[in-house]
Amino acid sequence: MNRTTTPKPDTLDRQWHVIDAAGVPVGRLAAKVAQVLRGKHKPTFSYHIDTGDFVIVINAEQALLTGSKGKELLYWHTGWPGGIRNISKADLLENNPVRLIEKSVWGMLPKGRLGRQIVKKLKVYAGSEHPHAAQNPATLEMDK
Repeated sequence: MNRTTTPKPDTLDRQWHVIDAAGVPVGRLAAKVAQVLRGKHKPTFSYHIDTGDFVIVINAEQALLTGSKGKELLYWHTGWPGGIRNISKADLLENNPVRLIEKSVWGMLPKGRLGRQIVKKLKVYAGSEHPHAAQNPATLEMDK
């Protein structure tokens, strides 16, 4: 009789991956990053457990917004009366590209305790340098 096995936290093998965002559309990048963070590329994937890997995104400032996505607005509220704010995706990519990638990936992850645990494994950098060389990250190729 075959049994379904549940991965245990001490048996998980977490890898580190580097993805170069230069010339890659933000949506395709976020989808690939979310898949690796969640662990869906592994045979040990389980919906209720964080089985994913760490992901380092470099060159976030060189990511692309295709079509008219640069004109789309992102909204938030400050919590004060009349505190609704917005910014276009193109302006956010220009001023804070790290935040745009983080928000795009977060939108593709589960919300709640599990999603907050998963998103902590995402490291995004605007330039080509990152401080995680000691982890020996493997390069993950993106289709452009």
